Amino acid sequence: HTEDELSRGSHSNPGKSLVNGIKTNPASNSPKSSLPVPMGPPVYVDLAYIPNHCSGKNTDPEFFKRVRASYYVVSGNDAANGEPSRAVLDALLDGKAQWGENLQVTLIPTHDTEVTREWYQQTHEKQQELNIMVLASSSTVVMQDESFPACKIEF
Repeated sequence: HTEDELSRGSHSNPGKSLVNGIKTNPASNSPKSSLPVPMGPPVYVDLAYIPNHCSGKNTDPEFFKRVRASYYVVSGNDAANGEPSRAVLDALLDGKAQWGENLQVTLIPTHDTEVTREWYQQTHEKQQELNIMVLASSSTVVMQDESFPACKIEF
């Protein structure tokens, strides 16, 4: 097929789309059943936001093996939905243990939750071994009629 034919084909059949050059049916693709991500070298970044408010629904140990950040932001604050997830926080420890290098990692929770406090206390020794620091701050930001805790980070 020519590029023109492929383009027309996808417009005439809106139920299909191209993913990595392969026709798929979006209705049948869930996040867990999508095409496997090929293995490759890890990606190093300064700052990474742990997806989906640190929920176990979309973040697994592979994330921390592949995305190696100096800072990870944990924004979950919904215990009823498992945010943040203890399993995801444990996955950070497991993933970091496999890096093979002792780079400093800072975890930045945006909310003070029971899950993060318990995880911090129960895994503190392991965090120290892996050179992971959890950033806590007593800073407060006041905007109009609202105030909330905040952390300042500098690069």
